[in-house]
This record gives sequence, C-alpha cells and structure tokens, in this order.
Amino acid sequence: MDEQTEKELRKLMERNKDFKIQEVVILVIITCLFSFFAGTAFMRMRQNPKQIEEPLPEMSEELKSFVENYQYIIGSYYENVDEESVLDAALATVIEQLGDPHSIYMDEDTYSDMNMTLEGSYSGLGIAISKDNETGYMEIKSVFPGSSADQAGLHEGDRIVSVDGQETQSLTTSQFSEQVLKSTKQDFQLEILRDGKTILVNLSKSGVEIPSVESKVFTKNDKKIGYLYVSIFANNTYKQFKDQLEDLEKQKIDGLIIDVRDNTGGHLTAVSKMIGLFVDSSYIAYQLDQDGTRQKVHSKGDETKEYPIVLLANSYSASASEVLIGSLRDNLGAKLIGEKTYGKGTVQDLITLENGDKYKITTKKWLTPKGTWVNDTKGLIPDIEVTLSDEYRNNPSDETDNQLQKALEEISK
Repeated sequence: MDEQTEKELRKLMERNKDFKIQEVVILVIITCLFSFFAGTAFMRMRQNPKQIEEPLPEMSEELKSFVENYQYIIGSYYENVDEESVLDAALATVIEQLGDPHSIYMDEDTYSDMNMTLEGSYSGLGIAISKDNETGYMEIKSVFPGSSADQAGLHEGDRIVSVDGQETQSLTTSQFSEQVLKSTKQDFQLEILRDGKTILVNLSKSGVEIPSVESKVFTKNDKKIGYLYVSIFANNTYKQFKDQLEDLEKQKIDGLIIDVRDNTGGHLTAVSKMIGLFVDSSYIAYQLDQDGTRQKVHSKGDETKEYPIVLLANSYSASASEVLIGSLRDNLGAKLIGEKTYGKGTVQDLITLENGDKYKITTKKWLTPKGTWVNDTKGLIPDIEVTLSDEYRNNPSDETDNQLQKALEEISK
C-alpha cells in the first residue's frame, strides 16, 4: 500500500477499535473483488444487452457483509477517502498474495522501463551506460548502430563528463537515463572525455532499435559453423534473427549454434515465429495448459532445417529461451550444452487499468512438444553439462569460452 492509504487505514483503526488491521486489508481486497464482479457484469450488459437476463455471479453472505461495511466506512469516515487509491492498493495486495513472482502490479514508470526493453526500440540517444567507479562519470558501454550517438562518432569507453552542463558525477545511471528519456527536450550537449581530452558533442533524440541478436561464423574440423546469440525475445528480435540466419545460410554453414545464455525470456509470439524458421507446420512448437485443458500449438513454418543444431544455456536462460530449447530439442534432436536452465513454465497476460497502471497475471502453463513442464527448479537438463570456466570469467573471449568450444566440438564431429 502507498503511504496515503496506510495513513487512512491507521486513522480508521484509531476511530473504530473494533476493526483490526487484517480485517481492514481484507475488506478493501474483497471490495476490489466485488468491483471486479460488478464491472464484469456491466461490461457484459454493454457488449450484449440481450444477455441481461442471464444470472450474474451471486455474492456470498460474507462478501455482502464486507461490502456493507465498506460502504459504511466510506460514507461515515470524517474525511474524504480516495477510493481509487484504496482499490489500487487492494488489487496490488491481491496479486502479491498469490505468491507468484511472475504476477506483478506495475505503475506507469515500472511498465515503461520494462516495455522499452520488450519493444526493442525507444526514442533516445542510442547509448548504454554504466557508472565509472574510478572517476564517477558515466561510461559508454555500447553504442547502438544508426543512432544519434553512432552518427556523432561516440564509442565504447568514452566517458560522459556532463550533460547540458550538469556533471554526471552527481547522477546515478537511472537519473541520467530519466533526464534524457523523460525530458520533452530533443537536443542535448554532452561533454565527452576521451584519451585525456574533452570534446563537446551535440546529440538529438531519435528512434533507436536495440540489437538483440549477434551472429558470426566459426570454422572447426573443416566445417563452417554458424553462431547466433539472442539476448532477449523482444518484438523486433524475430526480424533480426531471421535476417542474420538467412545471411549465415547464404554462407553455406554446416551447422548452427544458438546461444541463449543469460536470456531471461520475452514475448512468446517472438519465439513462436523463430521456431517456425526451423520446423514446418507438421511439428508442435509447444503446448499450453489452462485449467487442465491442453492445446497443442503447431509451428507456422513451411520448411524443416536439416543441418545439426546445438543450443547453449545457463541458469539464467528462462521462459521463452526454454520454449525455444524445448521445441528444437524435442523436434530436431538439438543438443543442449551448458547448465540447467532457470525453469519458468508459465505464461502471463497483461491487463491495463483505467488509470494507466498495469498488471501481469499468470494464466497458463506451457509445456514442450513432448509434454515436459519445466517450472520451478526443474528447468531443462543439458545433454552435456559444462560449467563456465574461471579462465573465461577472468579473460572473456571466444577462445576461453569453454561452453562455446564444447559446442563447436560437438557440432563439428
């Protein structure tokens, strides 16, 4: 609950000693449920007036009692009560009480941050930043291709001394991002420190596509092996993946490695399309289970790949990553190398409220084509378990990446 709601409830308890805090919280929660039933009924009547005669859900005596008490409290309390805030807090409490880490209530700011990542695009300068512990300035970690920063010649390692005259030493990375992204301004002046010299750069906000797929080609045992790394399943990931897969296939690859290490998931629609690039419509992409009813979701593809595929994953590979792994392993015998995956076997729906807040609620389970449910600690067990070496952690490169090297060894046999 927010501070205002807690204050109101505290005043209420002081005025009426017969109410306990648990009772008041339950009261607003039940009222929220009542509002839901009432709203559902109203929407049904608006959408189809002929269905008015259908019986509506009846309230139990307990629910009626709570509603009556709520109406008495709102009507009798000596100050005005912000009912919208009370009901929003009640809804958030209902979702929290589910005990499901994937069902969450989100205000506008929280959703905006999440949505930017899942959309795969935003309006900004086109840089990813971190705090430089040595100087306290912002350090550019990467520059997105085609962005304003890219066109201005900024690159990884540049330090941002100030933005519009304000030194970045006084800002956190979140504050810097908010200052740019949420500002109505379009143009910014950055003071850049590079090789001991400072330069002034003028940048303008523009549409930025966040890259989520990287590709390259390795040669192993006289075979050409394609490699695709997928960082997240955003709305634009499918197109990036498809374009780069087609480019690899034009180079006549003999096999493919798909790397979803540290990929925590994303849109189910994105991974569904990606599965369609590998198997035709005779294959089951995955299964959905809602209230015990199974639905087999078939691939939308029109061809089935014949070259061998190896998948790389670790304990942070979750959700849509596991959908991809499960589908290609069950259907094509693709090998999984690395570590056991996270284990998220549920699907969430996104609901938008009138005030702009949103919540995600788990509504379904998903299963692999052969019916495996990966949820909780189960995950997907690798065919070949390989723990990432300390050598790679201390000196990261393709050569020291023992999981990648094992995948190259297996696929080139």
